[in-house]
Amino acid sequence: MTNNNDTWSVAGRTFRSRLIIGTGKYKDYAENAAALEASGAEIVTVALRRVNVADPGSPKLVDFIDPKKVVYLPNTAGCYTAEEAMRTLRLAREAGGWSLVKLEVLGDRKTLYPDMIETLRATEILAKDDFQVMVYCSDDPLMCKRLEDAGAAAIMPLAAPIGSGLGIQNPVNIRLIIEAAKVPVLVDAGVGTASDAAVAMELGCDGVLMNTAIAEAKNPVMMARAMRLAVESGRLAYLAGRMKKKTYADPSSPLAGLI
Repeated sequence: MTNNNDTWSVAGRTFRSRLIIGTGKYKDYAENAAALEASGAEIVTVALRRVNVADPGSPKLVDFIDPKKVVYLPNTAGCYTAEEAMRTLRLAREAGGWSLVKLEVLGDRKTLYPDMIETLRATEILAKDDFQVMVYCSDDPLMCKRLEDAGAAAIMPLAAPIGSGLGIQNPVNIRLIIEAAKVPVLVDAGVGTASDAAVAMELGCDGVLMNTAIAEAKNPVMMARAMRLAVESGRLAYLAGRMKKKTYADPSSPLAGLI
């Protein structure tokens, strides 16, 4: 277990779990809730354009995941322009009072890569409108710094394309982003299995956000627990400080005093 004092904060809120999970692609809300319990996550993302949180005639997410116990993080999944994303988040604030939000402005339907020009523009406007914006973005260190300067509450670079499960494709860039940032950095998108989550944490990320890696596992609840342990393990390894890599062998036993 990680130290209870090892917390992270975003927009004035403090959390112990460094794992954030989604609420899409599960077979039902009950499975989603069970995975959340196994993950230990304190934040769930909610795609407002896709998840029912209000229709009384259908099952509702709030009946299975209590927003008084778990922080809902509304996101703009499926939005392709800054205007569309901003309208969605303003509706979320009006409907549920949410100001801590996740911004996604996608560039195209094939790659689901972020449109960084639209993302930056939306971040600037939303920050001035008193939103605390956690921003899904590319792994470009310079653009990430611009997002921070524009008022982003957290930077969330992709590890690989959304839903691909390819893992951390550019650890060098992720590390550069972390070194330059004064706000939390969380890997968002591309994690496929527990080792990917551990790598993200070993790089020094403040957390990891994932949905498909858990929801599309053969056993989502078991995978959620695996991800929890991987995030905790990776964080501990980062804090412990790994050994230096060496070109040649270095014996574990000292050579002095050999018989």
